[in-house]
Amino acid sequence: MIKIENCLFFVLAFFMALVVTISNYLVKFPVNYFGLKDLLTYGAFTYPIAFLITDLSNRRYGKNTAKKIVYWGFALGVFLTLYFSTNYSNLISIRIAAGSGTAFLIAQLVDVNVFDKLRKKIWYIAPLVSSLIGSTIDTFLFFSISFYGTDVNWVTLSFGDLLVKIFVALVMLIPFRFVLSYIKETSAIKKKISV
Repeated sequence: MIKIENCLFFVLAFFMALVVTISNYLVKFPVNYFGLKDLLTYGAFTYPIAFLITDLSNRRYGKNTAKKIVYWGFALGVFLTLYFSTNYSNLISIRIAAGSGTAFLIAQLVDVNVFDKLRKKIWYIAPLVSSLIGSTIDTFLFFSISFYGTDVNWVTLSFGDLLVKIFVALVMLIPFRFVLSYIKETSAIKKKISV
């Protein structure tokens, strides 16, 4: 059973890193439909999944293990971003990597702590509030570090991205609730086995 738990830990950390890497790549592309070019990038649709992973980790393993998953996801995410989606001859690309790593680490650790403080409330309060706070911190840190002082209209993009992230955070409550019932079931099975 310990091996399965360790495997699940690394799977969660890997998916966290994968989401960050994909989001760092997609943030370079504005949504060119419906007049959203200056308001939204495709990264806003994928990044909130990182908060889902953090919140599920926190619910399943607790705050300390969730932080470890964040650190592993951060290290692997930075490596993958630097290797696959950073153009070292382009300052914006380098700033995106730096902004992503900084914003990710701070926002995810805030998410873990907020979730932990609210975990005993109604099931949706902790993931929703922690994701909203984490997404807000992440969005404004990322866009300011990555695009401040450039021609990119980062303030408008950050508000557009944040609105989508809020919407996706609401949608992520569905898989969270689904997996949450599995987590409770797994915990109940473990208690029966240990008795």
